[in-house]
Order: sequence, then C-alpha cells, then structure tokens
Amino acid sequence: MPAAAGSIVVPPGNRNAEQPPIPGGSKSRTRALKTTFESKYAKIYALLKSDDGLRSKIRETAHQYGIDPLHMAGAIVGEHTYNVDAYDRLQTYYVKAVSYFRSSFSFSYDGEDVGDFLEHPEFDRCANASESYALWSCREAVWNDQFRGKRVDGRYYPDNRFSAVFFQPFYAGQTFGLGQLNPLTALQMTDMVHDVSGLPKLDHRRPQDVYRTIMDPDRTLPYVAATLKKSIEAYASIAGFDISDNPGITATLYNVGNPDERARALRKENRRRASQGKRPRLPQENYYGWLVNDRLDELMALFPES
Repeated sequence: MPAAAGSIVVPPGNRNAEQPPIPGGSKSRTRALKTTFESKYAKIYALLKSDDGLRSKIRETAHQYGIDPLHMAGAIVGEHTYNVDAYDRLQTYYVKAVSYFRSSFSFSYDGEDVGDFLEHPEFDRCANASESYALWSCREAVWNDQFRGKRVDGRYYPDNRFSAVFFQPFYAGQTFGLGQLNPLTALQMTDMVHDVSGLPKLDHRRPQDVYRTIMDPDRTLPYVAATLKKSIEAYASIAGFDISDNPGITATLYNVGNPDERARALRKENRRRASQGKRPRLPQENYYGWLVNDRLDELMALFPES
C-alpha cells in the first residue's frame, strides 16, 4: 500500500528496545494450558508454514485489500501466541464453524436481545450512519457514554465492553477462529468485506451467521484483512501516520481495537507536543506487536515475495 499523501512514514521495527509487559490474563491462560508463549508461537507458525493453501489464501486476500500479507500473518500469530492456542490442522476450524452455525444462541444480555436494546432513544444519533463501521462504532460509543456501568430505565448494565456484554453469548472475553475476531468487529467490517470480497452482509439478528463467518477460515480472512486495512486508513487520515510498513503496529491495533479513537488520541498528543516544540511521537507497539516485529524475518520467510 503506498504512503498516504502528507503522512509521516513509520519505519519498520520496534520503537521499544525490550518487549512491553505482557498482561497477567495472558500469562495465566497460558499457564492454565500448561504451555508457554514460545510453544504457542511455534505451533501457529508451524500451521502457517505447513499449509501452502492457507498461505495462498492469506496472500490473495491481502492483495484484494491492498495490504502486505505480513500484516495478516502478524495478527494471526499474535492472537495465537498470547490469547489462544492454535489447532493443529486448518480443517478443525471448518468443523467448528459448522457446529456454531447449528447451535442456538442470541446476542443478548440478561434476557434483553441486542436488537431490542438498540431501540433505546440514546441510539437515535446513529441512525444516519452510512455504513456498518460508522454505525457500529457509533453504537459502541453510545454504549460507553450512556450505558456502561450505569443504571438505565431500571436496568443496570455492566462496566464492560459492548462486545463482551452483548456479543459473546458463551463467556465474556471470547474470540474465535483463525483471526480471533469478536462478533462486534465482524459486524463493523461487514460492508467493506461485502464490497471487496462479495461475502453476504452480516446481521446482528442472525448470530449463527456471524459465528460461522468468524470460525470459517475462508470467510474470516477477509475480515482480518479489512480490520487491518481500517487501522491503516485511520492512522493515515486521522493521525497523519503511514503504518503500512510496520506489521507490529497494525498487529497492536488489531489486538487493542478502536483504531479511530486511538488515532485521535495520538493526534491530540502530537498537537500538544508541537505546541511545545517537540517532535511528534510515533505510534508505539505493545507486547503483542513487539513480538511480530521481533520475528518479522521468520514471518517474511513465509511470504518471500511480499
């Protein structure tokens, strides 16, 4: 992807000499599985290395979305190193996809379906959103401003992320599939994926379709690419940085989410720094993105032509 006009190009590599701290939750999950981060990295790397078809799909999908396949590989490796363990065979993901499609569940909280929840008048400000990313980002902002950790119309809503409260019917904090996407992210990206890849649009009223898409590698890879592309676009248009040459930064944003909000925060900080005569602060990788940049030579070996 070419550098956006006027953007500061973020060079490859890590800005931090040492890996930033790994969250305790990631450490405890890894201990519970009686494994190590290095073992989990080796397992997902082996899956990518051994499956020519998967690498070909990643390469083709990245090309569709105008990004380097290293961004996709980095996001997948980071998720399976720090959040979940990879399955040994890609076929397992397809089997899981079918099982979720046949399951009965809804997107709801404490008996309130998300479709009914979105009828609250607080969400009226989102009605004019022109596409899915803007729509669901607006709804997420309304959740944070008006409902999160508050009592509304006699009902208390947890102090937790919108995606965790309404879009994870099995247990909070869950993500699934090769890309470890959460359903809210998939709903945000559905218009871009429909336009670029031609996949059917997702609907919050059909949660089984959402989970099948997340679990099916053929369907989820375009969503991984779209999520990464959106982060690159946000940092170029909002913060004035071209991050397309730094897979560790895009992996970080894939991990933490909300690229628009984070880009605005960085823009605000750099405007303050400029007023003080200081140089702008470049985007920083977190522990997850740091690993991706640290292992970039190994990832490049998977996609030597990129």
